[in-house]
Formats: sequence, C-alpha cells, structure tokens
Amino acid sequence: MKRYCHLIYVIVLSLLLDGIAYAQYPNIRISNVSSSDPNEVSIAVNPVDGAFIAAGANLNYIYTSNDSGKTWVQLRGSSTLGMAGDPCFVYDGSGNLFYGHLSSPVGGGWLDRMVVQISTDNGANWNNGAGIGLNSPKQQDKEWIISDRTNSQFKNNLYISWTEFDRYGSSDPNDSTRILCSYSTDGGINWSNPSKVSDKGGDCRDEDKTVEGAVPAVGPNGEVYVAWSANNEILFDKSLDGGKTFGKDIFVANQPGGWDFAVSGIYRCNGLPVTLCDISNSPYRGNIYVVWSDTRNGASDPDVFISKSTDGGATWSETNRINDDNANRAQFFPWAAVDQSTGYIYVVFYDRRNYADNQTDVYLAVSKDGGNTFKNLKISDTPFIPDPSVFFGDYTCIAAENGNIYPIWMRMDGKSLSIWTARIKQNSVVAVEENENGKVPEGYELSQNYPNPFNPSTTISFSLPAASEVTLKIFDAGGREVDTIIKGKMTAGKHQINYDASKLSSGRYFYKLEAGGVILTKKMIYQK
Repeated sequence: MKRYCHLIYVIVLSLLLDGIAYAQYPNIRISNVSSSDPNEVSIAVNPVDGAFIAAGANLNYIYTSNDSGKTWVQLRGSSTLGMAGDPCFVYDGSGNLFYGHLSSPVGGGWLDRMVVQISTDNGANWNNGAGIGLNSPKQQDKEWIISDRTNSQFKNNLYISWTEFDRYGSSDPNDSTRILCSYSTDGGINWSNPSKVSDKGGDCRDEDKTVEGAVPAVGPNGEVYVAWSANNEILFDKSLDGGKTFGKDIFVANQPGGWDFAVSGIYRCNGLPVTLCDISNSPYRGNIYVVWSDTRNGASDPDVFISKSTDGGATWSETNRINDDNANRAQFFPWAAVDQSTGYIYVVFYDRRNYADNQTDVYLAVSKDGGNTFKNLKISDTPFIPDPSVFFGDYTCIAAENGNIYPIWMRMDGKSLSIWTARIKQNSVVAVEENENGKVPEGYELSQNYPNPFNPSTTISFSLPAASEVTLKIFDAGGREVDTIIKGKMTAGKHQINYDASKLSSGRYFYKLEAGGVILTKKMIYQK
C-alpha cells in the first residue's frame, strides 16, 4: 500500500470525452440567456444565511439566489440618481445588503457622485439610494464598499473609496485625480464628506499615471486600509479613527508596466489592486494583503502577485507570484477574498497557460498559510476566446464565507457576454489527500457510466473505502442541479446505481459524487 505523502488543495480530474476538458466544479450561468452585454461583476454572500447570494454586472444588472447559488433570478436596478455601472455588493453583519454604483442622473452631470442603495430582503427590493461625493463638475469613478464586521468601536460602519477626476480623460496637466473615502455610521442612510486618502494625485487620462483601484478593507480593531495604483507603484494608507483622517502614503511594491496594460483579445485590461485583511481567529489574524497583476515578466506574460504586511501596513513583504505556471502566458483580472472563518485566501483570475492562442480559462488560487504559498485549480468548464471589439469589463470578483467560495467572471462566446460562477466547498478544496503519484485517495473511485451515450437508463458505479455520507447528483451542461440520485449514509465497498433519465432532455450532463471530503465528477450523454 502506498503511503499518502501530503495534503493538496484539490483533486484535479480532467474528463476528456470528445476532446473537451471539464472542470471539477460544474459552472453555473448567472446571467439570463437573453442578456448579451453584462460585464464587471461583484458578488456577496449573506453572513447570516449563506443560502442568499447577491451579484451584479454593468450597467444595472442585479442577480439574486436563495439556494446557495444553484439558481439565479435576474433583475434590473433603478434609482433616480442614475445607474452608470461599476457595481459593488456587500452585506453587513446583520444581513443588510448594499449596492454601490456610479451615478448619471437625469438633469445631473455624468458620474457626478457615487450611489449606495440598501436592501433588507436580499436584493428583492431597494431604496432609492444615497448620493456620495457630489462635487460638480468633477467626476467620481471606480468605487468599492466594505462593511466593518468586527466588534470594534466602528462596528457596522460602512466605507466607500474611489477616484475623483477633475475632468475625466483630460490631458491638461492642471487636471488631476485623487483617492477619496467616505463613511456611514447609520447603515448607509447618510454618508460623511469625503476624506482625502492619497497624498499625491495623478493625471486624468484613466491610464497608468491616474490614481485608481481603491478597494477598502477593515482591520481587527476597525482600522480602515486602502491600497491603489499610482504611476507604476502600489501605494497604501490607513485610518485609525473610522475613516475621518488618513496618514502618509506607504509604498507597497513596484508595478512594472503600470496597471493599464495590453492583453491580446481584450478590449482593455488592468491590474488594479485588491486590498484584504484577515480578521479571523487564524494564526494570520491582522495580516493585510494586496493582490494585483503587472507585466514585470514581459509584456506578453502578465502575472498575478501578492504582498502582505504583518505590522499594520508599516512594512510590506517581497512580492510573491500567485499563478504557478511556467508557460510564459497571460494571467490577468485577479480578484481576491479572505474567508474570515479560516483565514484562507482565495484568488480568481483569467489564465492562458494551457494554450498558444487567446483561449482563456478561469483559475482559482488558494493559500492557507497567510499568502506564502498558493495552489492553483482550473475552475472553468471550457475555455473561451474574447473579441477585442467588445468591451469585456475591468474586473472579476470572488466571495468566500464560512467555507463556501463563489468566484464570478465574464465569458465571451462570439460577441455575446455572459456571467458565470462555480459553487466551491472549502472542504473539497483543502481536505483531500493525494499520494505521490497524484492519484485519488485509495479506495475512492467513480467509474464512467455504461452505456454512454445512453437512452434512457445507464449504470453508475463507485467505490468507497469506508462508510460515508454520500451525495450523487446530476447537473446539466450549464451547471444547474437537475436530479439527486443518492443522499445519505452508504457502506464501504463498490456500489452500482441504475439511473433512469427519461424525465430529462437530450444533452450532456455531469454526475458528481461527494463522499468523505472527496469530490469526483464525470460527464455523460443522454440521447433520446
């Protein structure tokens, strides 16, 4: 018997039927099939009841799920203050949902303020929203929101940070940009006058010398942390008084090539940073992380990087690469989250390591040691090829809450955009043993169904090394659960199940076995 030598983060199973490789986690389409234009995504999980998830995309798409992301409802947001994109969704510790976006009100100026709307029923209904940062004729852009879910004196405070432009797109050297931050102490009804975060401004071209990418994070004692890109550098600042004042800018890392760089097939691409802080009870509590991408390894080889601070942002670690390929291919559009139940870091990004052309996969990187090391997992079912004539958006997103991980991304088929996710359980990512030959732990097996293709019945066989709680489910090609074959305790040994698919339509399906922390997935084809 071979001894298991280490823990890995995933079982990576490639199913090569018909020459197509399928990811371990069936992908779920969030956007309605009638939508072809959504981009720039955000996602949040209700910490009070994780069955409720909210997501959004440009310009005013709202998506809600009440069954842990299995199915989604598509809505359209509205506000008299205008809806101009850059959606951001966040829950507070009481389960209230906040939707931040840009503004372009009728009779007002373009991007004249930020708007934050509130829902107390998980996105079904919204108030009209509060305007933030109105300072005509200046424009307000690229906002992000965070809620303080600590037990500090600033508990339940909301913070929003963004870039203010004197005149968007201007090449006049007298026009500049700056990072601002505002806070709310009453659940998003009223917001403070903005505080200036950045000491040094940038230009207004919306390019490398423009200061952008301000994503706030909250520390264990209610500290407010913000990092951003500025003139080929990542800078950082913090507030210790609930967002009222900020200190001196602190250098985090160089960003060679800047944040605005070219990726083949992408209308435009950026490597703007994401700021995170561990407020869990893990050994890494208090760590601050900044994740971004740049082209230090070559213009055709952008990579994803992380730097961390263990002293409240005073000093920063050497830059660490997150993607673990050696293919000299592009990785871009990262977003990151810390699961505050464990302190594990999750990073989602686009990845072309497997191809010599513009085919693009989606990868998830996981660190359970405070950002020192990362394991990478391909989570997209199939690659896609973007069309450079279609605006693809500027960012992806990911949520991680109580062991449930929900990456969200855009994909493009032809000129049509769609929004996707994958439902990932922490125990299936971090608790699976693998032996030195990279095999599934001994005793676990999921066989290819027989016959395949089939009509209407087929046999599915699997083996267990010990008695286990087992689920065996069927998913359609879009990742939607369509049937449960087994849910309950089963004995050790080999099991055979005869499955009748007569109630399903013809097509490709996945069957997924979960047992003992192991997840195995295979594809089958039903032909009537």
